[in-house]
Amino acid sequence: MSKDRIEVSRRDVLRGAGVAAFLGAAVPALGDERKTETGIRQFGPGPEKLQFQINGKRVSVEVEPRVTLLDALRDRIGMTGTKRVCDGGACGACTVMVNGKTVNSCMMLAVDASGSTIRTIEGLEQGGKLHPIQEAFITQDAAQCGFCTPGMIMSCTALLETGLPETGPEPTEEQIREAVAGNLCRCGTYPHVFAACREAATVMKESSR
Repeated sequence: MSKDRIEVSRRDVLRGAGVAAFLGAAVPALGDERKTETGIRQFGPGPEKLQFQINGKRVSVEVEPRVTLLDALRDRIGMTGTKRVCDGGACGACTVMVNGKTVNSCMMLAVDASGSTIRTIEGLEQGGKLHPIQEAFITQDAAQCGFCTPGMIMSCTALLETGLPETGPEPTEEQIREAVAGNLCRCGTYPHVFAACREAATVMKESSR
């Protein structure tokens, strides 16, 4: 390879580096441009105003894009019934319902839930009366240390209210086991949870007649 060719290559590299540096300086900081060419909104790096429908009430909160739904609920909105245990999506203690489906709120960003309808453990009680599954957890002694209880109750609620289209309001033990498969109880109170879910199903069936 000739010396001239080597020198040209070096000049090209330096020229390219200069152009890249210029373009880099011209690119807006992350979040400054709110719309991409595809129309997808970008968030950050500062706080964003988000709105949710939580337990039947419209709630607004400003959080950074990195904040999880769990942190927004507990630390910004005051819904402390949703528990932080593993903080890694493994135990289910932070389970809430988003648009009718259960999610681990520690694994979902608040910005991803913006505009959604959210239901937490605080939203089950109506008019001063506990939800049948909450009552059943008491009568069946299904809550021991209590860390898993809110998430376990939310999973059972989702099963009883929306998860039984084929068999009706009386779940089988297999269906209950599947519903709470993502909820870890270190106390081992699963038999009591199964009994509570069946009891609540009976109460809900009778009240609907």
